[in-house]
Amino acid sequence: MAKVAAIMGEVEEKTIQDELTVTIQLADRVIKSAEEAESSKAECSEIARQVERLSKMLRSAARLATSTQWLYERPVRRIAADVTKNLDRALTLVRKCKHSGVLRQVFSITTAADFRKVLALLESSIGDLKWLVTIVDPDDINLTLPPIANNDPTLAWVWSYIATIQMGQLRDRVEAANALVLLAHKNDRTKKIVVDEGGIMPLLKLLKEGASADAQIAAANALFHIGNEEERVRSIADAAGVPIIVQVLGESVMRVQVSVANLVARMAEMDSAVREAFARENVTRPLVSLLSVDTVLVLDDPKLKPSKPSISSLVQFNKELAGKSAGHNSYNPSLNSVSSFTSSGGHSSLSVHSSSEGSSRGGHNRKDREVETPELKLKLKVSCAEALWKLSKDSVLNSRKITETKGLICLAKIIEKEKGELQYNCLMAVMEIAMVAEQDADLRRAAFKTSSPAAKAVLDQLLRVIQEESSSTMKIPAIKSIGSLARTFPARETRIIGPLVAQLSNSDNEVAIEATIALGKFVHPENFNRVEHAKAIIEFDGVPPLLRLLRTSERANIYGLILLSYLALHVGNSKALEQAQALSVLDLAIRSGVVVCQSYT
Repeated sequence: MAKVAAIMGEVEEKTIQDELTVTIQLADRVIKSAEEAESSKAECSEIARQVERLSKMLRSAARLATSTQWLYERPVRRIAADVTKNLDRALTLVRKCKHSGVLRQVFSITTAADFRKVLALLESSIGDLKWLVTIVDPDDINLTLPPIANNDPTLAWVWSYIATIQMGQLRDRVEAANALVLLAHKNDRTKKIVVDEGGIMPLLKLLKEGASADAQIAAANALFHIGNEEERVRSIADAAGVPIIVQVLGESVMRVQVSVANLVARMAEMDSAVREAFARENVTRPLVSLLSVDTVLVLDDPKLKPSKPSISSLVQFNKELAGKSAGHNSYNPSLNSVSSFTSSGGHSSLSVHSSSEGSSRGGHNRKDREVETPELKLKLKVSCAEALWKLSKDSVLNSRKITETKGLICLAKIIEKEKGELQYNCLMAVMEIAMVAEQDADLRRAAFKTSSPAAKAVLDQLLRVIQEESSSTMKIPAIKSIGSLARTFPARETRIIGPLVAQLSNSDNEVAIEATIALGKFVHPENFNRVEHAKAIIEFDGVPPLLRLLRTSERANIYGLILLSYLALHVGNSKALEQAQALSVLDLAIRSGVVVCQSYT
């Protein structure tokens, strides 16, 4: 069966040389039939002359196609098919002129209009072939559009740019990739044409080759603009784009890494299947490594503290490192770490720098990093944090890999030290990981156990953001994160409830609602410590602000009633509930027909 399928595949997909040969043979048949015409000889002679020109151009195109190593085939096949169709019409017409009998002429009448139409089609084919030769042969310049694209000029521009990206000189390829970005910017139809006309593979090839940083940036930017829709992102992945992107992310100079990290974030945002593909390629390791550049991570867990190395181990390490530098030119996703040890034996710290075992095409090492501008380093961190955020959304595998590569400690440290977009992206990454952990008990136990230094560091920063940040944009992901982790906190962990209760009185209604939702998860019937948490909410005087919140909006009313119901269920004999007449509020809600659901979204 496999053999039959292979034969069928060969039949279905002819080579370019075969297609052009068939068209050339058809042109020869038209010329021969035109020469044998016995009526309308002048018109047939004109057709023969035009087809002769076509035949010469077809032969030139065939020679160029044979001699071009990386031929861009889409326009060649499309134009060859169109020329073949026009030659078929010409052959049908001149054959009608071959018969001289009166009766035969009656049944094969030809008019001047028929000849004009066929000659116009042949003229269009000549124009198409002229244009085709210019994109295959870089020495030939023609700024006109082919007649085949008269109704859709965008197609011709896309063909030209893709052909240049695939077959041109490096400088021209960079310009063509940048031009493709401008052409496709905010135009989804153009982006679809680029994908349909085979533009993904040449762009990935340009990205992978690493001939220059500008070329890689141009390719990454083009793929970024094309990949703003799930189907097109899937096309990039189907073209083996994911391993190429991960490899380039680990090997390239910093300004290239910014563009590639943006591409990873865009693709991960658009398609959940691609997120898992990135996880299989371990993309989170280089991202965490790059995010941790120049960041000192304090490790409180004795298990994580590296022991002081002996002289012999340092010598052996240097030998291995020298061997890798001499002969290893492929990307290794493991992190290179430089450890410093305190003489007092207190804390040890780990300063994480990006791995650079690899690129002979402008790859980087620690020295390269030290000369990069602070602005570029910040830009890279922002992009990597966004990529981790998008990758971790609804992905257990990516979330687990982030937590296994000291990602949580890194995120916590940046949330503590940084401001603005970088801090926000890290908060969103933590929020997505926490939301995944809420649904996955194994991840929750592994990454957020209360004895974990990483979990402690993250929790401290989440609470600090909730209590100290004035921006609701920062508060909301922090509140959501703690709510998602409600089942991980023991009953004695009361320092979390207080800050959440305080947010019930926040002037921003959305912040107050998110605090209500988070507190609802602490007292949800599935939470083992629900009664203790309910008592803590009462002790922090959470009932009065909760009742005030009920009147602010419909959404606040729904989630507020849910929380109030759980409090009444677990600590119904509380004096605070009695004094606030909470049970009367619930009774009134039931009588009013308010439906209280038990799911949090």
